[in-house]
Amino acid sequence: MPSAARRQPTVPRSRWKRPPARRVRAIRDRLRELYGRPVAPPHHQGVEELILTVLSQSTNDRNRDVAFLRLRDRFPSWEAVRDAPLEEVEEAIQPGGLHRQKSVRIQEILRALPDPITLDALADMPVEEGRAFLTALPGVGRKTAACVLLFAYGKPDVPVDTHVSRVGTRLGLFRPGAPFEELHDDMLAMVAAITRGDEGDEGHQELELHINLLRHGRRTCHAQRPDCGACALRRMCPYARATR
Repeated sequence: MPSAARRQPTVPRSRWKRPPARRVRAIRDRLRELYGRPVAPPHHQGVEELILTVLSQSTNDRNRDVAFLRLRDRFPSWEAVRDAPLEEVEEAIQPGGLHRQKSVRIQEILRALPDPITLDALADMPVEEGRAFLTALPGVGRKTAACVLLFAYGKPDVPVDTHVSRVGTRLGLFRPGAPFEELHDDMLAMVAAITRGDEGDEGHQELELHINLLRHGRRTCHAQRPDCGACALRRMCPYARATR
């Protein structure tokens, strides 16, 4: 078992080939054996998902949730959060970390949304249009947009966070050193490839791959001390073979 993570060298795009669908399916199926098939029906609370994702940056789930609940308890509406003195928003979300930066970002986002504040229009937008709308908001990138589209509205988009990026790169799904924009595009292409011909799996692959890769990153494929010796995917993992 490696004592620390070994940084994989960047591979030029010209030398990289996306893995075939059969390999992606094999990894998906092994993860499915370990973690099952996650179920997360769309909750249609787009603004809540957006703000929750902003609060999740550089913190753990517990601190994120505490900050979110304090924000909702302090203010009766998102309009009230938007119009509140900045220091009151800072104080409410303080347990989530980076509260000064996040409070500014939250108010900037809320001020950029229509009044009354809602994202319900996303439910009827094509994915590309919804993504473009969200990423035009202050500080909202592909991962945050994908979280809103997938979890709030059940749209076929895949959030690629640090866990998904790390595990996917070690498994050979992503080009080492690729920027996150490329990772999102490659993940969507891989999902499309494995969905074709998979009867009964349509509409579930994005959620399943995101959640199960994330779970594996949290439980086994850690950033600094990946537990390769106990990993159920080690036989299909280039990183595990290279670090023996």
